[in-house]
Amino acid sequence: MLVLLAGIFVVHIATVIMLFVSTIANVWMVGSDGIRNVSWGLWLQCNTTCVQLSVDSGDEPSLRAAQAFMILSIIFSVIALVTFIAQLFTLEKGKRFYITGAITLVCWLCILIGVSIYTARFTDSLPGLISSHHGYSFILAWICFCFSFVIGILYLVLRKK
Repeated sequence: MLVLLAGIFVVHIATVIMLFVSTIANVWMVGSDGIRNVSWGLWLQCNTTCVQLSVDSGDEPSLRAAQAFMILSIIFSVIALVTFIAQLFTLEKGKRFYITGAITLVCWLCILIGVSIYTARFTDSLPGLISSHHGYSFILAWICFCFSFVIGILYLVLRKK
């Protein structure tokens, strides 16, 4: 049981770190303008220098929503980690980690909404680019989505022994 708790804890810490990286890094999409590679994410568009990501005025609320949900997912993931540690030392024997599991599933939902908004609105290539594909930040966000779901379910099922 101790090994299972340690494993879940390590995966949860890895998920928090990957969420930070995927939200901060501007490599959600990568393309080429014929001369050099261009990448963009939630915040900036980068080639040799980085500038503020410019989107159509109709897509601005969608970008802000994706940014907000990714930040919320980080916050909920950290709160779930702190709650797990607190419940580990205060929870009675035989009780389940319901609060931690619920918070982790809220984090999972925030990741789902944030990445889905980005997928629906911003995976088209920017004007002037020859080709584009998903970058590592986008893929990390979907991996965090899967990890958060699995961890959330495990917390709900797991009993303190």
